[in-house]
Amino acid sequence: MAMLLGDVGGTNARLAIARNGVIDQTTVTRFKGDDFASFDDVVRRFMAQQHQPHISSLCIAVAGPVSGGRASLTNRDWSFDEQNLARLTDADHVRLINDLTALGYATPALKGEGLSVLRPAPEDRARNGQALVVGLGTGFNVCAVRVLPGGAITALEAEEGHTHLPANIMARLIDRVGAEAAAGFFSTEETFAGRGLSRLHAAMTGLEPVRSEQIAAAAEAGDAAANETYDFFAELVGLLCRELALRFMPLEGLFLAGSVGRSIAGRMDRFTLAFLSKTHMRHIPENAPVFLIRDDMAALHGCLAALTQPG
Repeated sequence: MAMLLGDVGGTNARLAIARNGVIDQTTVTRFKGDDFASFDDVVRRFMAQQHQPHISSLCIAVAGPVSGGRASLTNRDWSFDEQNLARLTDADHVRLINDLTALGYATPALKGEGLSVLRPAPEDRARNGQALVVGLGTGFNVCAVRVLPGGAITALEAEEGHTHLPANIMARLIDRVGAEAAAGFFSTEETFAGRGLSRLHAAMTGLEPVRSEQIAAAAEAGDAAANETYDFFAELVGLLCRELALRFMPLEGLFLAGSVGRSIAGRMDRFTLAFLSKTHMRHIPENAPVFLIRDDMAALHGCLAALTQPG
C-alpha cells in the first residue's frame, strides 16, 4: 500500500509516495503552482507520473487554515477538500493539516543536517516532552507539540500570528521608530513575517519598503543599514520567543522555521540577549534549546508521522 504525502505552499507544491513507513525519495516531485489551475490538477499529474499507484491514505500539509476537512491557501486561489481528494485518489483515509502542524509532527525525528542547534540548553535540565515550532516566513504561526507515552504525537493548531503584539515588543518598537511608524505593527504576523521585516527596514531607514529577500541580500553584502535592521529584528524575535517559551514551556526545544527564521540564524547573540533579558522565570527560556529546521522535506516527514503515529 502507498501513502500520498504533500506539502503545498503559495509558490510550489511538493508530493511524494511513502511505502512501509518510508518516503520513496525517487517519487519526490516539485510542481510550480503557476502551472496549474487547481491542486486537483497537481494530484492528477503526479498520479499519472507515478503510474497510478494504489493509494491507501494521504496527508496534505497546506499553507493556510484548515477546518472541517477543508482548507485554502493563503497566497493562492486553491481549495482543498478531504472528500474530494478521497474520490480523486480512491484513498480510504485522507487528512488535511496546516503546514506548521506538519512541522510539529516532524520535530521528534529531525536530526543531522536537517537541524541546526542555535542555542543549546543544559543536558541535565528538566524535560517535559513539549516542543514548539515557530514559523517565520511569508506568514507567522506556531505549533505546540507534545510526545505522549508510547510515542504518539500531539500537534496543536493555532493562529498565533493574528494575536496582538505583546506590549513589551510594541514599547521597544515605539522607542526605536516612533509611535506613528510602530502603529503599523499591530499584530504578531505583521511584525514577524517577511512583510514585517520589510516594514521595519523602511521605518528604520526612511526608505521605500523593499522585499525581505532584498534586505537579506544587502545585509549579506555588508550594507550597514540592512545589518542594523537585522540586528534589531533578531532582538525582537528573541523577545517574542521568550513570551512563547513561558506560554508553551518547550523544554524539548523551540524550533525556528521559514526563510525569515533562517535569516537571523547568524545573529543569535542579539536573539539570546533578548531571550534571557528578564530575571523573572528566566529558568524556563534558559532550559529551552533553540533549533533551526533546515530539512526541506520536514513537512513531508510530518505528514507521514501524522498518518503512521501510534494510536
